[in-house]
Amino acid sequence: MMDHKNTNAPDTTVTYDKSKVEAPTGNIYEAISIIAKRADQINGDLKKELVEKLDEFATYSDSLDEVFENKEQIEVSKFYEKLPKGHALAVEEWLNDKVYFRNSEKKD
Repeated sequence: MMDHKNTNAPDTTVTYDKSKVEAPTGNIYEAISIIAKRADQINGDLKKELVEKLDEFATYSDSLDEVFENKEQIEVSKFYEKLPKGHALAVEEWLNDKVYFRNSEKKD
C-alpha cells in the first residue's frame, strides 16, 4: 500500500499523456476503469483513517445543543483536506506501475 501522505500526486488538475495511461492495458477505457476502482479504494482508506483519527479527539455530550469545536479535530481535518484527491493518487500509482490488475476474461 502506498503512503498517501508522501506522494508526488498533483493537487490540481493536470493533463496526462493518453498513450501512457492506456499502455498497461492497451485500452484507455479499461485503464480508466481500473484507475477509478483504485481511486474508490484509496478514498475508502483515507475516509476510514480520517474517521479513526477524529474519533481519538471526539468529545461526547448528552446535549445535542452543545457543539464542541476541538482544535485537534480541526487540524486533522485541514491536513486531510490538503492531501491530493483519491483519483490523483490512483493515477500516480497507475503511471508508476504500482497497481495490480488482471482481466479475468483473458486467458494467460
